[in-house]
Amino acid sequence: MPRQDSAVMAGSLTHQGSPNPGYSSNNAVPVPVITQTDSRDKWSKKMDFLLSVIGFAVDLGNVWRFPYICYQNGGGAFLIPYILMAIFGGVPLFYMELALGQFHRTGAISIWKHICPIFKGIGYAICIIALYVSFYYNTIIAWALFYFYSSFTSILPWTNCENVWNTPDCTNYFDANNVTWTNSSRSPAEEFYTRNVLEIHKASGLRNVGGVRWQLMLCLFLIFTIVYFSLWKGVKTSGKVVWVTATLPYIVLFILLIRGATLPGAWRGVVFYLKPQWEKLLETSVWVDAAAQIFFSLGPGFGVLLALSSYNPFTNNCYRDAIVTSLVNCLTSFVSGFVIFTVLGYMAEMRQVEVEDVARDKGPSLLFITYPEAIANMPGSIFFAIIFFVMMITLGLDSTFGGLEAIITAVLDEYPDHFSHRRELFVLCLVVVCFLGSLSTLTNGGAYVVKLLEEFGVGCSIIAVGFLEAIAVSWFYGIKRFSSDVQAMLGKAPGLFWKVCWVAISPAFLAYIIVSSLLKAPPLTLFDYKYPDWSITVGYIIGFSSFMWIPIYMVYKLVWTPGSLKQETTYEICSCKSPYGDGHVFVKAVAAHLH
Repeated sequence: MPRQDSAVMAGSLTHQGSPNPGYSSNNAVPVPVITQTDSRDKWSKKMDFLLSVIGFAVDLGNVWRFPYICYQNGGGAFLIPYILMAIFGGVPLFYMELALGQFHRTGAISIWKHICPIFKGIGYAICIIALYVSFYYNTIIAWALFYFYSSFTSILPWTNCENVWNTPDCTNYFDANNVTWTNSSRSPAEEFYTRNVLEIHKASGLRNVGGVRWQLMLCLFLIFTIVYFSLWKGVKTSGKVVWVTATLPYIVLFILLIRGATLPGAWRGVVFYLKPQWEKLLETSVWVDAAAQIFFSLGPGFGVLLALSSYNPFTNNCYRDAIVTSLVNCLTSFVSGFVIFTVLGYMAEMRQVEVEDVARDKGPSLLFITYPEAIANMPGSIFFAIIFFVMMITLGLDSTFGGLEAIITAVLDEYPDHFSHRRELFVLCLVVVCFLGSLSTLTNGGAYVVKLLEEFGVGCSIIAVGFLEAIAVSWFYGIKRFSSDVQAMLGKAPGLFWKVCWVAISPAFLAYIIVSSLLKAPPLTLFDYKYPDWSITVGYIIGFSSFMWIPIYMVYKLVWTPGSLKQETTYEICSCKSPYGDGHVFVKAVAAHLH
């Protein structure tokens, strides 16, 4: 029987079977072999997996965040720290997760049984964070769906100031010459977003977010319906859906890139986007932004890569997958910058202002105000509006598929007796929970909630989780053992570069982001609303509510595991008897301390 179809797991884990004599190694470390089970789902095609990974990694942040971060931090000069951070931090962590998921063939919770059981709380923390992401991320997709529906009209509704939601401050500088633009002026696109889509003027802040917008709730219901029927049967259905959702954005990006390049003033935006400001490289914040951007862009630590790669054949070349998908992700971010800034250059030309004055907004404001405003004043505006928001919807759906699949795979692998034959019901319950958890983001002040969850629900929590994961694998499980795992799958051990990155550089990369983020915490604002101090406290509580499961599980495992504290602590930390004998420094230290 082929190795990938056997139900046997063999290796140095003494509680799981005897070593496989079919594998030998030049070093003293036995090469463990983990093989597939017939009952576990598998990708129908290799391309299904690659598109799923690319679809998860390439999301809305690639369209708005990278271009903004790039021009804010030195233009073309920013590419230097970005590439260095990708090579020494992002890609090694990306490769590590793909290899872990493929070798152990299990989700983010159960995988710690094979690595370091005492760190199993990391899996639970990942699932909680994924839930928080689903509470706000799908609302952004619902906003895009609202725009998509609103685009099917003879005149785009954010083109003029003659709508019921407009105020006297509405100023349309595209309609007439010599229009006076003041600090109180609002464009038709801004008022459409804030007063018609969000109706944020009906909320006074987080203390009074107002009622639920039924139009947005209907959009969100449709989004989750698509998500459910894409995930309910496993990777065999989601793998087919991503052929549309992962490829369509590239077609649209290409169309928008060509259109943007032909607009008057486009060159001004490109120059502003890429003009090097070499002095910026001396600022610490530039390197922090580069590190954070590559981490959140590639997405290690979210459990998605573990889940998706766990359905691969045992001998799949995960090294090549990591390189290819990382390159696609980074190149997509770079190309998206041209798509965005050619249009911003056009807007600057039309407004007769500097590009910097047009490009001051980032985040949803760039996607829902600035870019739609430019589209509305192009020839063929309705067509370009429709395909732009189709692109946004598909980009968002891919990431949602990955985030929820991380939860589904983790729970089903951890509790197979309860859920393995009830996947459809479990996915339905999960989608319902995510929908109910999103209701607060559908209120008049829902944008305030979205911002709070985005900053604190993910933020430092996921970076800290990624840091602990890297430490647990490289230092506790052991880089030699992990390298042996990779050798068992690929027939060749990782090179020195990857080992050094996994042991030292990548953890340092994450620690650098965490410390820098905590040291520079700018005040949280959205539009003209400054978040009160109590809301920041609530945000930290939200962030801690996911991370706290890591120390809680450690204490639980140490207290409730039978046996002497010394024996069980040593066993639970390293999962099994160490293949390094007395050289396993940490276990020796723990044992000496417990004496």
